[in-house]
Amino acid sequence: MTDSAKRRRKGAKRAAVSESDSESDDDDEELSKDDLVKLVVEKEELLSEKEKEIKMMKDKVLRTYAEMENVMDRTRRDAENTKKYAVQNFAKSLLDVADNLGRASSVVKESFSKLDTSKDSAGAAPLLKTLLEGVEMTEKQLAEVFKKFGMEKYDPINEPFDPNRHNAVFQVPDASKPEGTVAHVLKSGYTLYDRVIRPAEVGVTQGGESEEVKKESED
Repeated sequence: MTDSAKRRRKGAKRAAVSESDSESDDDDEELSKDDLVKLVVEKEELLSEKEKEIKMMKDKVLRTYAEMENVMDRTRRDAENTKKYAVQNFAKSLLDVADNLGRASSVVKESFSKLDTSKDSAGAAPLLKTLLEGVEMTEKQLAEVFKKFGMEKYDPINEPFDPNRHNAVFQVPDASKPEGTVAHVLKSGYTLYDRVIRPAEVGVTQGGESEEVKKESED
């Protein structure tokens, strides 16, 4: 074989090897791209799952926080109510004392008004006056103590009957007032802050027009 032929043959072999290497490189490149795409897809799916997990965890944290806030609010309200109404039973036990002081004051006033001072040879008038002043001062002091702890007395005379605040003991025929109006108060009511601890014992009217009928007739 001539040298020229040998060189051509060697060139052909090198070309074939180079082409084969090029095709192999192209295959490797294509495989690398596929692997990269798969990796990216897997990463995106994993990221999406993690984002969902994070969102669920955030929701759980927010719900837990809201529940804790509600529990804390309820606890604060319960504590405040316990503090506000702690004296309720003790205060209710003093209402009879307040009633007795009121009755004593009324009796002394009535006795003093009927006393003829011109014929008061025994000197009862000064004694009754001193007694009345003492009873009234004690009654006033007790009312101030009640008020200090959030308890107040109410007298619902001429108010519409309210079963939440009044206890109807009897009815009074009275056509001059709307039916269901408080006409007499036997015992005053008491509230502790916004809570009725003793409804007023009252007598209510019957026979007159109700407030609704009266309003309709006026319209």
